[in-house]
Amino acid sequence: MDLIFTILIGIIVGLVARLFFPGKQVSGLIMTALLGIGGAMVATYGGQFIGLYQPGQTAGFIGAVIGACVLLFVFSQLRK
Repeated sequence: MDLIFTILIGIIVGLVARLFFPGKQVSGLIMTALLGIGGAMVATYGGQFIGLYQPGQTAGFIGAVIGACVLLFVFSQLRK
């Protein structure tokens, strides 16, 4: 259940990160959602593993947005 919730949050986070990321986007909505899922997974489980936050804290959502923004930036730089 936790994994499914992280994936759903990742889709939302990917779309939110797209709003925060300025300029023309080189990826479509599906790729943005997939990058958001990746960012959410890395930020959620990585942050919990390091001990930055516990499951269910708001910091996990913020970390997921930051992780998705980083992945979107890296992806856009690699596509150029």
